[in-house]
Amino acid sequence: MLSHALPARIVISLVFALASLQCCLTHAASVVTGTPRGFAFGTTGGGNAAPVYPTSIRDLKTFLSDEQPRVIVLKQAFNFVKTEGSTTEEGCRPMHNLNCIAKKSGFRGQDAIQPSFSKCDGSKVSVTYDNAANTPLLVGSNKTLVGDGMKGVLNGKGLIISGSNVIIQNIHITNLNPHVIWGGDAITIRGASTDVAPKGIWLDHIKVSNIGRQMIVINFSGATGVTISNSDFDGRTKYSTSCDGRHYWGFLFLGKHTEMSLLGNYLHQISGRSPKVGGSETDAVFLHAANNYFEDNSDHAFDTTTGAFVLAEGNYFDSVKTPIAQSTKGSFLAPNAGVDCKAKLGRSCVPNVLTKSGTLSSISGDAVETKISNLKMHLRAIKVRTAAKLAVASGNFGVGAFDDDSSDQTSPIQESVETGPIQESVEMSPIQESVETSPIEKLVEMSPVQESVETSPIQESVETSPIEESVAL
Repeated sequence: MLSHALPARIVISLVFALASLQCCLTHAASVVTGTPRGFAFGTTGGGNAAPVYPTSIRDLKTFLSDEQPRVIVLKQAFNFVKTEGSTTEEGCRPMHNLNCIAKKSGFRGQDAIQPSFSKCDGSKVSVTYDNAANTPLLVGSNKTLVGDGMKGVLNGKGLIISGSNVIIQNIHITNLNPHVIWGGDAITIRGASTDVAPKGIWLDHIKVSNIGRQMIVINFSGATGVTISNSDFDGRTKYSTSCDGRHYWGFLFLGKHTEMSLLGNYLHQISGRSPKVGGSETDAVFLHAANNYFEDNSDHAFDTTTGAFVLAEGNYFDSVKTPIAQSTKGSFLAPNAGVDCKAKLGRSCVPNVLTKSGTLSSISGDAVETKISNLKMHLRAIKVRTAAKLAVASGNFGVGAFDDDSSDQTSPIQESVETGPIQESVEMSPIQESVETSPIEKLVEMSPVQESVETSPIQESVETSPIEESVAL
């Protein structure tokens, strides 16, 4: 009798254990909505790791930077303002801000923190900024960071992604010293050294607003397998380098070898660098920009310089003064009736749509077509739709509700030799953990927040537009 009862108990225990395991795996897998499209195809982040829910800044820093695969869920906002003190020092009032003040138009300009490599073309002034945005949260390899509903807000601090295989979804980064240039980058992608390029990064359904510097920057190390999708880049600001209530410093994509997709994003009330691609003789940056919605941008959107290769298709430009900056450098392909991508790509390219906007023309498009033929395994798998306006979601950050996630645009991509999706598990680069933490302060009205030198102000050796002359990068 006992010999029959024991196996029965074991079987019952195993059934419960398997049911519990299946429940946990389902819960972990359901934290991320959709699957990455474009170059980030195959990125898994923390995979099926059991979700963790940080309740303190210390927890959040540890979970993001340690060497464990993590699925990190933000069920609360984190306020970093005043947690690391502030700095008052001599800075610069650039000429564009002096001109803005003289206009008395009601708009405010930006003063600048003065890094050692940048010259001041105006007058020296005292600047005060919050220190927290100078030390972005470090993100290691095999990490997923997801916000719950509208709760995942990082107020006063950005992220620096130095690892590979990373998913960031449904968070809002805001209030990084919007009153000063060099006040803080929202998301930086930068390898541990210029020879180490992160691989496999998916930024999806994020929002960026009220920052001092770049919304997204890929550093000199470059990065491959990057997709930025379904995100809301909100340039409305009280402190504008262009003196018109629009943020100038949008995106900066550099790198000796960078391959990335910009898909289905809403870029609005921005006055420049949306995006700026390339920057030096050693750069080789390929960007596929498709189905993005550019609205109410008072100056240029695309800015291609040396080392840039851009395919822009199916984008909608509404009231964009200059869809692409006038430049004789870089390569930019904007398909129109006279451009046939089929021979190189294996499918037809989708035309861009422009209304109440300037012209969008190709620059050295042949060079982009050559790149396309080498990357067609990725590019032809993306279902690019007809250009259309996009709307921000109400129950989550970014463009479109999660229920309407556009992952159906991606069919399975066969790996090609050099550009296929990254391996699921990547070697984790050593990550240094931030030391000091302060308790979370109750979220208050966002005060002008910050940045300084540790965020690695990138130095640039490229031509700059007049507005950039005093702030090299």
